[in-house]
Amino acid sequence: MSSPKVVALGGGHGLAASLSALRLVCDDITAVVTVADDGGSSGRLRQEFGVLPPGDLRMALAALCDDTPWGHQWRDVLQHRFSGTGPLAGHALGNLLIVALWDLDPDAVSGLDLVGQLLNARGRVLPMASVPLDIVASVALDDAHPERLSKVVGQHEVATTGGVIRTIGLEPAEPPCGERTLAAIHAADVVVLGPGSWFTSVLPHLLVPDLRAALKETRATRVLTLNLELHTEETRGLTAVGHIQSLTRHAPDITLDVVLADPSAVDDVEALSAAASAVGARLVVAPVAGRHPGQHDTLRLAAAYRDIILD
Repeated sequence: MSSPKVVALGGGHGLAASLSALRLVCDDITAVVTVADDGGSSGRLRQEFGVLPPGDLRMALAALCDDTPWGHQWRDVLQHRFSGTGPLAGHALGNLLIVALWDLDPDAVSGLDLVGQLLNARGRVLPMASVPLDIVASVALDDAHPERLSKVVGQHEVATTGGVIRTIGLEPAEPPCGERTLAAIHAADVVVLGPGSWFTSVLPHLLVPDLRAALKETRATRVLTLNLELHTEETRGLTAVGHIQSLTRHAPDITLDVVLADPSAVDDVEALSAAASAVGARLVVAPVAGRHPGQHDTLRLAAAYRDIILD
């Protein structure tokens, strides 16, 4: 049987975790990566050159590197971050390489494909949208007055707001989505959403109109991977059930087929199963946590994805 076509959506460490697991069970992987980062090296390059923030794209490429000394060496080069106090301090070398390729050829995907060739990457990395995005959130900052909502702008600010996030949106509200990204969704056998920072890496994919339409229309099995740690600074007070309800509020036309959760993240199996059923999904509870808090075990997550893909 040919390897299934899998598309993984997300950003940052969460997407890297799912890609590291998926590459153990399938050969045809496409990562669709958020492009709203406005902090650190990515934020500096985005502001200076007006490009897509490269950091999450770089991390996805590194996660897909060939499992050989060559792939590992170039992965480490890509991930190398300069220290010191000079103008390069804090920049990841891979970010600079990606931006240099974009300076030579404005087609963002061509540059990412070239880095993928350097790594002998086991898959392809595509941006979620064709332009840089800003995340805009409505946040309750005052516990004594939860009805009073403030507008918070920017991925970094939203992720560290400390308040209760009610809803998020994007600026621009209807960003263009590349044809290659949409084609990958339509051709997929399985689409994996998450894990990752819920409001800044996972949900934003559902707010790009063309991407959401493709997710609605695709015949792929749609899998939502819940985080191991649900109560973070970004998801204060949001339970596992609350995550699914939040998805429904932001994208009521999107249904799922599977919700994957580690036992440690499920406080009420019946309630979570009912919430999953409400969006058309079955709940799969499987041990996927690693030894360190908040980190997935790659082999366990791979086994869970394998069982879902083969079911």
